[in-house]
Amino acid sequence: QAPLVQSGGGLVQAGASLSLSCAASVTIFSGYSMAWFRQAPGKTREAVATISGTGLYTYYADSVKGHFTISRDNAQNTVYLQMTGLKPEDTAVYYCAGSRVFYRNINPRDYELWGQGTQVTVSS
Repeated sequence: QAPLVQSGGGLVQAGASLSLSCAASVTIFSGYSMAWFRQAPGKTREAVATISGTGLYTYYADSVKGHFTISRDNAQNTVYLQMTGLKPEDTAVYYCAGSRVFYRNINPRDYELWGQGTQVTVSS
């Protein structure tokens, strides 16, 4: 069983909302900073949002500030990404990831746990 299992994603029209979730199978979930990355065809993987182990601190890429919200429920070992006002440029494969180093890590190499990825497609 993979340590991180994602759900959600799909095809929506521009301006719509969509939510992603990621369930973790780890011993101490709060010990991991969590993040959402995305990767479009022909582009590098980029950090969209991160959250500290207890949820006290968050980070967002400039491109998604005010539209995406990351949250976590440590009692359920789950991290979420709520996306609103979606644009065609948000189209990508979205990945959940976990790190034991620091919540503001934006380098994919700093993350040791990864979800399977889920496609988000936004039509114009």
